[in-house]
Amino acid sequence: MSVKHSKPNFSTSLVSEMVKRLFRMTAAEIRSLPSYDDQNFYVATAEGGEYVLKIMNTEDSKNLDLIEVQTFSMAFLHQNGLPTQTAVPTTSGQLMTLEEVDSGDGCQKYLVRLLTYLPGMTISKVPLTLQLLYELGKTAARMDLILQKMEHPQLHVLHREKFIWSLSNLDVLEQYLHVLDGDPLQKNVQSVLDLYKTTVDLKRSHFRKCINHGDFNELNVLVQPDKSGIYMISGILDFGDMNNGYYIHELAITIMYMMIVYPEPMEVGGPVLAGWESVLPLNKAEKDCLYVLVLSRFCQSFVMARHTMTLQPENEEYLMITSRKGIHIFYQLLESGKEQVEKMWFQSAAQYSERK
Repeated sequence: MSVKHSKPNFSTSLVSEMVKRLFRMTAAEIRSLPSYDDQNFYVATAEGGEYVLKIMNTEDSKNLDLIEVQTFSMAFLHQNGLPTQTAVPTTSGQLMTLEEVDSGDGCQKYLVRLLTYLPGMTISKVPLTLQLLYELGKTAARMDLILQKMEHPQLHVLHREKFIWSLSNLDVLEQYLHVLDGDPLQKNVQSVLDLYKTTVDLKRSHFRKCINHGDFNELNVLVQPDKSGIYMISGILDFGDMNNGYYIHELAITIMYMMIVYPEPMEVGGPVLAGWESVLPLNKAEKDCLYVLVLSRFCQSFVMARHTMTLQPENEEYLMITSRKGIHIFYQLLESGKEQVEKMWFQSAAQYSERK
């Protein structure tokens, strides 16, 4: 989710031509899929396959090493039993290719990959249960533990200094607070930034490091019903925000986004936390910062959605999904306070774990 970029604007005819030229397949059906700042297409081929053609924005297309690591990570997770997409090689054996195209803003280079298609619906479209929240927490923890075992010569690119979506870089958000000028929300966001400095910054040295997916949200997790009608996780999407971070960051991000879609948002923390700790129990410092980190992710989402909307006003509906749904939850968290929310989450997690 880059801040400065040129979002691609490829036509379906151009997509069809690329699929034929690069992969020697004939597109029988093409439809656009939602994306924050890239362009995604569902492609069904005459040969019987289903794929997602992912076209990166111009800024991210420059980061070839980073995209290579992301692509490798997806394959590594897939090999270790998690449902992730994998890249389909071109006719020349490449997993990604740079295409120079004029899609309306002059000739620019866009990085293109053809990814396997994962069946299912996004979590945002199904009734979210406590059991599914538990499984989400468990899966997020498993994912980060597997990623931590990964070896690749370019892993250093995941140290993304000043990356706006990393929960290590909340100070960068202050550069964009002006987009909230005149909005009462600005004062509350600033209060969270101040709280972050007196809690998270002071305790970060006690957090355990890992590689974060960084965007484990309601649109990036797919589910399918099993034979008994219970929804199970069938896909993990979008590794574009991968970064060197901390386990507690992934948990906070997961809780925050699931609060957006669960009917009783304040109850989300318990089952997600229980699922996470069934794989990786938190230490004292991590527990003490969870509440502030969840609030911090809300702040990142509010500010950057508003900022990106100034760049892409035509994409307002998609960009503001989290903000519109999340604003009242954010205020509810603030009003309840750290002590009450933590007590609710950790007691609920303990009770849920006892029932497992």
